Amino acid sequence: MSIIRTLLIRVSGPDQLGVSAELFEVLSEIGAVIKDIEQIVVRRRLTLDVLIEVDKSDDALKDLLLFGYQRGLQIDVEEVDGEPTEYTEQCVVTLIGRNVTPEELKLATEAISNGKGNIDRIIRLSRYPVMSYELSVNGGRMDEIRQRLLQVAADTPELDIAVQPLNLSRKAKRLVVLDVDSTLIQNEVIDLLAEQAGCGEQVSKITERAMNGELNFEESLIERVGLLQGLDELGIERAWQNLTLTPGARTFCRTLGRLGFTTAIVSGGFSIFTRRLQRELNIKHARANELEIVDGRLTGKVIGPIVTRTTKADFLHEIAELESVPIDQTVAVGDGANDLDMLSVAGLGIAFNAKPIVQDAANTTLRVPYLDAILFMLGVSREEIEAADSLDAN
Repeated sequence: MSIIRTLLIRVSGPDQLGVSAELFEVLSEIGAVIKDIEQIVVRRRLTLDVLIEVDKSDDALKDLLLFGYQRGLQIDVEEVDGEPTEYTEQCVVTLIGRNVTPEELKLATEAISNGKGNIDRIIRLSRYPVMSYELSVNGGRMDEIRQRLLQVAADTPELDIAVQPLNLSRKAKRLVVLDVDSTLIQNEVIDLLAEQAGCGEQVSKITERAMNGELNFEESLIERVGLLQGLDELGIERAWQNLTLTPGARTFCRTLGRLGFTTAIVSGGFSIFTRRLQRELNIKHARANELEIVDGRLTGKVIGPIVTRTTKADFLHEIAELESVPIDQTVAVGDGANDLDMLSVAGLGIAFNAKPIVQDAANTTLRVPYLDAILFMLGVSREEIEAADSLDAN
């Protein structure tokens, strides 16, 4: 009577054309049943793991060793437990930094193991403009793992960490809603306008206090807009010319469009700028405050309701419903206190180079200055971004 054995085969060595096909031919000839496969190539060095069931383990070993000898590859064969691994709660951990060091990797992986999680797989997502890695984690207590990792991120200023459940919602994110000032762009629009109106320093100080949560946003906006009274359309145009997109903003929006995402922007700033950004970056939805202009000059008043932190969260719900996107498949990105409600209701809320009050409240922070680094949190690699760009270029 034959005995079924479960063998884990590891093939390692220089990557070569046709190696996988030849290995599977050998496995076919010995009557193996393949139960699992994983392959990775790093700097043209191959590691290929294949889990098989076979009732001729001696012949299998001989044929596999011959295959390895002929190809100049190392073949390791280990008999393992035939019971499949039991998968419990799973999550994906994304590490992002200018240069993710061995010490930072040690701290992150230690936090996972201390939370009783097991790392099944690590893949690199990008080398530049930042380094990023994705870790698939199985088991453990996800809430505890998240808290431990957030503490690592808080103690390690050069390392950003995102923790998400590894489920269909994570793979099916479909709507991204972005704040504008100091998120999509590097400026605060009202500060740009104030510079042209000759009250830049005064307005800037109020803006900073409002974004830090020290002032009521609605009241502070009314006060600041009042100081802009009399600014003409030429001054508004000069303010637009001084606007600077956040590095990676064009790549981020372009790639989201290719992936089939709906994009939207919501701003406590002004529609005279968001409408232009919407056209330039091919963003589908936008909402912002409407400045009153009479005879080509600002009156110092806002038309209609002011966009507040509550408005931003309501806008996220509204666009999700309009686009038939479940709320757990949404992403919100912002930096200021008036983004907190929006970040908390989204499936993934990201505090992007945010004020301290927002970093402390958000589950996910990103401190590198590149907006397209958010793509790595969605599991998109730099190679995939560049491949899509090259196709468009051709």
